Amino acid sequence: MEAARRCPLWLPGLALLWGRAVAGLEQIRTTVPPPPAQACSEFSQKSCEECLKNVSCLWCYTNNTCIDYPVRSIFPPSSLCSLSNARWGVCWINFEALIIAMAVVAGLILVSITVCCCYCCYCRRRSRRLDDEEEQLARKREERRLQSLQRKHERKLKHDEIRKKYGLLQDSDNPYSRFENE
Repeated sequence: MEAARRCPLWLPGLALLWGRAVAGLEQIRTTVPPPPAQACSEFSQKSCEECLKNVSCLWCYTNNTCIDYPVRSIFPPSSLCSLSNARWGVCWINFEALIIAMAVVAGLILVSITVCCCYCCYCRRRSRRLDDEEEQLARKREERRLQSLQRKHERKLKHDEIRKKYGLLQDSDNPYSRFENE
């Protein structure tokens, strides 16, 4: 009981995990390796579906043959089988249409990436321009506010002069003096 208290809680979990990992490795070692893949030529004169179960095979509809895909060249040469009659991966689409479809999808992806990049660059440039415009507007607004304050001060001085001239200006020392009519 006391030994269990001294043992951290994660230690039994680690031991259990290690035991399962070792058991899994032993099971992998004892499994039988898969049988070697059949040659593609064995599927000739059978069906397209049977031939294309092996991804390294190419089905040619002109003579119903299953041949090894020529991995050294990207596209199978026309001497081997014409692209319109060649099937690879699936039987319902010919190799020519598959190439065109893949090219269209790749082109759309490239165009969309290019459009996204251009749009992001445009937005970034536009946001910089907007920041500059906002800064200019703020400067102009501040200048107008200062000019307005200056004009207000000048008006006040002018009004004070007029009040002083006509004796309407109260003494700044004693603003509560009595107004006397003469």
